[in-house]
Amino acid sequence: MSQLSPAEHELAQLLVESLNLEDVDPAQIDPEAALFGEGLGLDSIDALELALAVSKRYGFQLRSDNEENRRIFGSLRALSAHVERSRAA
Repeated sequence: MSQLSPAEHELAQLLVESLNLEDVDPAQIDPEAALFGEGLGLDSIDALELALAVSKRYGFQLRSDNEENRRIFGSLRALSAHVERSRAA
């Protein structure tokens, strides 16, 4: 399992808190693992809640009609990279 960067760890904590994943330790989330399906097993409702939490925390919208969502939400690392790019824009 890859080591989490500080940005990935912060996002993992947000993910665990916003989705009430009580039995998941943010530090143990594999940044390369899928967030949906096989990986953490999140679903579409979780995606909406996570997008809202990211919007509130980082101040930009994750739009449901974005064609890149499958890639953006592919893993913690991909989501973290998107957040970093969007914050810099």
